[in-house]
Amino acid sequence: MSSAPHDQWPLQSSSLSACGIRTRVLQGGQDLKATEAVVFVHGNPGSSEDWRALMQAVAPHGRVIALDMPGFGQADKPADYPYSVEGGTAFLTEALKQLGVLRAHLVLHDFGGPWGLMWAAMNPLGLASLTLINTGILKGYRWHYMARIWRTPLLGELQQLITTRSGFKWAISVGCPKGLPLEFVNRMYNDLDWGTKRAILKLYRATGDLDNRSQALGKMLAPLNPPTLVVWGAADPYLPARYAEQQKETFAKAQVVLLPQSGHFPFADDPQGVAQAVVPFLRQQLSGGTAGVRSGVA
Repeated sequence: MSSAPHDQWPLQSSSLSACGIRTRVLQGGQDLKATEAVVFVHGNPGSSEDWRALMQAVAPHGRVIALDMPGFGQADKPADYPYSVEGGTAFLTEALKQLGVLRAHLVLHDFGGPWGLMWAAMNPLGLASLTLINTGILKGYRWHYMARIWRTPLLGELQQLITTRSGFKWAISVGCPKGLPLEFVNRMYNDLDWGTKRAILKLYRATGDLDNRSQALGKMLAPLNPPTLVVWGAADPYLPARYAEQQKETFAKAQVVLLPQSGHFPFADDPQGVAQAVVPFLRQQLSGGTAGVRSGVA
């Protein structure tokens, strides 16, 4: 295996069309045709670019893939697309088939959790491992304050219309003790055109009670008992840290790493802490090993 520094591992950018959506694909690794891959799924309002640094750190150990989900990043953002958990799962399913992925090590964040976990439930033989970053099975969850606004007709549209760059920077940085890199915030805002804003509103309005969804999904996934790593920014105001330990109720093998000074986007505000947990875990999963990172508080 090459020992080249992570920043020397290039990621190739290409495109594909799935479920009528043309989107950007980032890939890396020594074998871009490998049927086993680490698949990174971003959340709201992210894109495949969220994962670039972590992908480069994992690429020496296997194939890595990230896509812009429908309505986000550089993906198509049609008004009539079914922006929902089911719609995103169908897109992910078709895209991974086109990419030749038979076994996926899922790395999920935020709304990437509902999309990726439903994919796992629908493709149990294809699930190799799970890495959950501030997402997962959210039993007892109630929508955070921004989600309640987005789910409210007219109020959600108004909030999206009046959001400025400075307002977005403030909102996305809430609960991030160390702040977020300006480049990260600006990239997200630049992608936040009306197509993405509309997709966000439709997505949250199409997603019913997360508690009931989580209870049902948990019953489907628990018997699979995949190797699971949970990494959580403990200062997250949207998904409180209590949900990190809760993942063990569904994923018996789950190892939990809390990052005390990190918020909802730990891969952005503490990339080193995230990499120190995620890279060894995925390296051992890709090599067929059974050991992982030490469970506990980082």
